[in-house]
Amino acid sequence: MVTAQKKYEFEPDYAVPPGATLQEIMKSLEMTQKDLAARTGLTEQSLTRIITGVQPISYETANRLELVTQVPARLWNNLEAQYREQMAKLAERKMSPSFDSFKGRDHQNGR
Repeated sequence: MVTAQKKYEFEPDYAVPPGATLQEIMKSLEMTQKDLAARTGLTEQSLTRIITGVQPISYETANRLELVTQVPARLWNNLEAQYREQMAKLAERKMSPSFDSFKGRDHQNGR
């Protein structure tokens, strides 16, 4: 059986917080941060921290966002999980800079 080899892997050197999507949704709904805070029962400060990626979106917050934006809570939860995973990968790469060069040698040697 022949299997395709991945020659190029995309490993972004950045992470996009779920708050970026939240901002886009707010814009499309013509909703200000103050409006969203009032409708969700969150503080504007919490929303600012969520938008910047400092504060994670909890399951409860995801449910509140779903009620207000009609965007499913599972999407908010998935975006949050992917963001935190990517942040962990970036932190690991920063701690182990030799990992990228080692990985590059494996690709050059056909591994």
